[in-house]
This record gives sequence, C-alpha cells and structure tokens, in this order.
Amino acid sequence: MTDADLETRTLVLLRHAKAEQGSDAADDAERPLSARGESDAAAAGAWLARNGLLPDVVICSTARRTRQTWHGVAMGMTGSPPEGGPTGPRPTVRYEPGAYDAHPEELLALVRTVDPAARTALLIAHNPGISLLSALLDPDGAAEEGLRTAELAVHRGRFGWAELSRAGAPVTAGHTARD
Repeated sequence: MTDADLETRTLVLLRHAKAEQGSDAADDAERPLSARGESDAAAAGAWLARNGLLPDVVICSTARRTRQTWHGVAMGMTGSPPEGGPTGPRPTVRYEPGAYDAHPEELLALVRTVDPAARTALLIAHNPGISLLSALLDPDGAAEEGLRTAELAVHRGRFGWAELSRAGAPVTAGHTARD
C-alpha cells in the first residue's frame, strides 16, 4: 500500500428518503418516495453541496425509493444558493442489486470496490444494513437508534477503499432533514 492509498477519504452513508407504504412485501422494492421523501432527498443533496461533500462515486440500491432518493440528492446538489450549492463533476453512479436488503458486511464489500482514485463515495441503501454499517465503521460514534430516513452519516479517515474495515472510519458529521 502506498501513501496515496492512505489519503483521507470520505464515505457518506445515506438511508433512503421516506417512501410510500406498500400494500404487501412483494411490492417493497417498487415503493416510491413520498412527497416528504422527495423534499428530504433534495435537502440532503443541498447539505452535501454546502459542505463540500460532492461524491466521486455513488453506490445505490436498485430499489425504486433509493434510485429516487439519488435523483433528489443529485438535484439538491446542483440547486442554486442558498438552498443548493456548487456543482462539481458528475459522479460515477453504480446501481447495485446487492445493496437491497444487504447486511453491513455486504455493503462494506461494495464500498471496498470503489475506484482507488475516488476521494468521496456516497452509499444509498436501506435499514437495518446501512445503520449497522455505520456502527461497524464507528462503534462509538454511530447513533444507537440507527439512521432515520434521508439521514446522512459522514465517515472520514485515512484508508484505502479496499482495506476499509471495522472501526476504520469515524463519524465526523451528519445531517437529518427533519429534527
């Protein structure tokens, strides 16, 4: 591993925004965002832009609500001040079926595949996996109750993506659209 591999990297974890209630388990992956969810996703994107956390890579579950969350975040990141922030280069977006209903170790395995040149990655997934991943990366800093819908947990540290491990990236910031 080189010194470049150990540069500061930022992993932003985002639980999808609020979705409409489904009628049965078979429809779960197709549940759309609610109006509140759309608004909260845009607010999360605006917060990322204001805080200079524009991702180089986005890993997103293929569920409808996570894809819609990413769309809202992307729109929020490109909004005009004061609601939005500066636009940056477009991130590489990977829609990953394995991020749906994933355990934290499975989500960590996806993060470990991020391009080594990327400095900031955004993972959009579901509970309980996304909250458990945050706790795995920072056992002392993760919220005990887990991430709420549209909540961001910013993990930062000096690591290579492929070597990211338990307790390897403390929570340094966070955002919840609705406190």
